[in-house]
Amino acid sequence: MNFIAEAAAKAIKELYNTDVAAADINLQETRKEFQGQITIVTFPFTRVSRKSPEQTGADIGEYLKANVSQVEAFNVIKGFLNISIADSHWLERLYTDIVPDTFAAPQYNGQKVMVEYSSPNTNKPLHLGHIRNNLLGYSVAQILEAAGYEVVKANLVNDRGIHICKSMLAWQHWGNGETPESSGLKGDHLVGKYYVIFDKEYKKQIDALKAEGQTEEEAKKNAPLIKDAQLMLLQWEQGDEEVLSLWRTMNSWVYAGFEQTYKQLGVDFDKYYYESNTYLLGKDIIEEGLAKGVFFRKEDGSIWIDLTEDGLDQKLVLRADGTSVYITQDLGTAQLKYNDFGMDKSIYVVGNEQDYHFKVLFLILQKLGKAGADGLFHLSYGMVDLPSGKMKSREGTVVDADDLMAEMETTAKEHTEALGKVESFGEEEKSSLYHTIGMGALKYFLLKVDPKKRLLFDPNESVDFQGHTGPFIQYTHARIKSVLSRARGYTEDKIPVTTLASEERDLIVLLNRFPDTIQEAAVGYSPAIIANYVYELAKLYNKFYHEHSILQAEDEQLKHFRLQLSAASAKVIKKGMALLGIEVPERM
Repeated sequence: MNFIAEAAAKAIKELYNTDVAAADINLQETRKEFQGQITIVTFPFTRVSRKSPEQTGADIGEYLKANVSQVEAFNVIKGFLNISIADSHWLERLYTDIVPDTFAAPQYNGQKVMVEYSSPNTNKPLHLGHIRNNLLGYSVAQILEAAGYEVVKANLVNDRGIHICKSMLAWQHWGNGETPESSGLKGDHLVGKYYVIFDKEYKKQIDALKAEGQTEEEAKKNAPLIKDAQLMLLQWEQGDEEVLSLWRTMNSWVYAGFEQTYKQLGVDFDKYYYESNTYLLGKDIIEEGLAKGVFFRKEDGSIWIDLTEDGLDQKLVLRADGTSVYITQDLGTAQLKYNDFGMDKSIYVVGNEQDYHFKVLFLILQKLGKAGADGLFHLSYGMVDLPSGKMKSREGTVVDADDLMAEMETTAKEHTEALGKVESFGEEEKSSLYHTIGMGALKYFLLKVDPKKRLLFDPNESVDFQGHTGPFIQYTHARIKSVLSRARGYTEDKIPVTTLASEERDLIVLLNRFPDTIQEAAVGYSPAIIANYVYELAKLYNKFYHEHSILQAEDEQLKHFRLQLSAASAKVIKKGMALLGIEVPERM
């Protein structure tokens, strides 16, 4: 709507002899209870008009109506000038941009951005929190690409550290040579099983030491298992071949398991980083920072940074025994990522429990003067909860990602069959549909909420075909495709329609906003903006569908026009859902 902003700036110049940039004109979407499509906020101009907001709005409205052919009418509510744009303008947008399907094509903006997400540990399977992480990261990457960025999707695998050694040690003690093949377990589940075993045995040792008179803290430090795990970590860093061989074997099991989960979830990556390859580079950066005076060494040999003047605290960056902490690895990884891609922006998709960690990391990189340090962003997200008793986890603590996805397909199957909509489907088509609906329900429910918010995920609510859900939108797409298939072909040629029904106009207006919605979602790193836009589009199409006959329209021209609107709506729904990583079925 640049032409409205430019015309409004011209109006202010001619009416009040004051120069205002078109970019400074605040245009808003007109609220649903008022007539019009575009609203100008008039309060900022009262100081030059020396009139009330209402009279200022009336002055500008009269000018626009007299001088801008697309402006059909206006009304003023307090300090808000609501402008009604002529149907001819919306029809022009429909045939120039929307029907040819060119209006939301990415226009490369010359910037490169990396989105790092997933970041699993190789000592356990992916869980519900990882699902939100993966879906959020993948969707943000899709949205940024649609907004014109060159995007690199990266996965930093936490494949080393004390937690990995715990699983390895437990397998050595109690594994009896068990493998994914011999057990029938996915590799990540098998390794996770031994992480749990370590924890149980470790707690037994702590209790035994406490019974001998040690304090809780003393017992935790002195338990033989934790000492053995710490020794194994030191042996790993020193390159002990026996330890490294076991580490490679167990990690290979986990990677195979992760790939199955990623495929089922529908996410992928352009680049994998492994902390086992980055922690040494981090140590080099620590040495560099010591030389620059950014870090300091304590008497015990540990290395720290003092961030108290920045409102934070002192932070350990390397242990006294020379082993890495998380910040060491993250410094190395940040350097390696920039060396590889030289991106303008780097987005870390990590839960909000790490907010402080990323403040520290970004500040250290800035103090070191690292290239790219000003383009770092932590996309922080809240926890996901399940209603009590809805699902049981394999380990009794967190909900396994594979279990949840299987549960979603089962729930989708139950809901779909209860509606009696799949009698004509073959078994393979049914199976594919249940997966599409189940995953669509899961993804939409998690992505429709602002990332920062903690949310309660209810599997049954998410699969409701009538609510604010993925399946409702999927069903709307299938409904449109059904209408189009029954039409037996239609033209995309311009139809000589001159007047629009309100539902038709509203639909074109909303379709026209799709490119701006993509840009808004990209700026805010928020798939929720896309999710809610597509939901509004689905609702509006259904209103149009119920209010107006399509296949039985009073004449052929009107029929083809409404088919064009339907086809355009289906395309935008499909594209919008794809930005969320959600498929839409042709029928359901």
